[in-house]
Amino acid sequence: MNHSISPFAPSTYPDMPEVAGIRLATAEAGIKYQGRDDVLLIDLCEGTQIAGVFTQSKCASAPVDWCKEKLSGGLVRGMLINSGNANAFTGMKGQSAVDASARLTADVLSCSADEVFLASTGVIGEPLNPGKFDGVLQSLAKNLHADGWKQAANAIMTTDTYPKMATRHLELDGYPVTLNGIVKGSGMIAPDMATMLGFLFTDAPISAPILQALLARLVGGSFNAITVDSDTSTSDTVLLCATGAAAKAGLAPISELADPRVQVFADVLGDLMRDLAQQIVKDGEGARKFVEVAVKGAQDDHSAKKIALSIANSPLVKTAIAGEDANWGRVVMAIGKAGEPADRDRIAIWFGDVRVATQGERDPDYSEEAASRVMQKDEVSLTVDLGIGPGLSTVWTCDLTKEYVAINGDYRS
Repeated sequence: MNHSISPFAPSTYPDMPEVAGIRLATAEAGIKYQGRDDVLLIDLCEGTQIAGVFTQSKCASAPVDWCKEKLSGGLVRGMLINSGNANAFTGMKGQSAVDASARLTADVLSCSADEVFLASTGVIGEPLNPGKFDGVLQSLAKNLHADGWKQAANAIMTTDTYPKMATRHLELDGYPVTLNGIVKGSGMIAPDMATMLGFLFTDAPISAPILQALLARLVGGSFNAITVDSDTSTSDTVLLCATGAAAKAGLAPISELADPRVQVFADVLGDLMRDLAQQIVKDGEGARKFVEVAVKGAQDDHSAKKIALSIANSPLVKTAIAGEDANWGRVVMAIGKAGEPADRDRIAIWFGDVRVATQGERDPDYSEEAASRVMQKDEVSLTVDLGIGPGLSTVWTCDLTKEYVAINGDYRS
């Protein structure tokens, strides 16, 4: 069954530059989909540093277990990523599949299997046949090249309706540095360390411990600040890699958190991650509206985040937005059920720049016409002021439409 392309699909895609030390190739292995590439091989130069964050699901996939085990080494030489099958809830067969896949990848890249990272996305509960990789890895290795980022983003898609990618440039000590990222995600999206598959790359010479510290911090305001349907995947993985190739031009390595260049890099990395995270929400299954939920005046930031997510995850709020209804009653419901401190009689609510409620009741100046104009927009902002403290948080979500049900109703067929 074909589903309509998201209205937020870009008319043009960014011109993704090469990242020194990285080569990519894609192939069709026939894992689930026909007539499209579903496997991505990434070759990274020797000495590439790696960091990662993963799902907190108690039913994590076999590739997640593999990556978490190998992450302590801090080095990566290759990645093998597939769509169509998540290799999750597959028992010992799943473990055998990752062992075989890593070994096959290591053989074609002439590296240790301990430096191979794996990620799989797709149907849960179906065994993954590593023989599918054996049939294409030799040709993948022969076809590795420095560009092809859009093809890479296409190969990792499942119910996504368009490939998601972004790039950034910065200077450190006057030397140019590149950051590229690709992600996939459309459904089963809810914050929990990472909420999809994401692969971030830079040529900056940054050590693995620094990368890990940055990724763990920045994920909170990006990939962990989005939700499509409140469901956390078994396969959530975000990997951040630094080839260090910029050191050849003279850029001194970054190995201490106190290095002032760390914050310069972090600012750009955080911007890239927010961009990619928002692209996922804009391609939420069946989504027609992109929604920013901002909560202020909460007891603290943690409380604000929980309330913002309660609003963003509410099916009633999301369906009201789909129906272009500025229904503040549903927002009040979501605030109340969050279990966080709130004073009913201090709450104020805005849709866009239209205040619909204040001091715990409907705004006396409320205009249905003005609110309707806001709700008819493709992008809608929803702001709540609890009026009890300094806490702030912003999360991003989408509306909930009939097409979400249609997509997931036939997902395995």
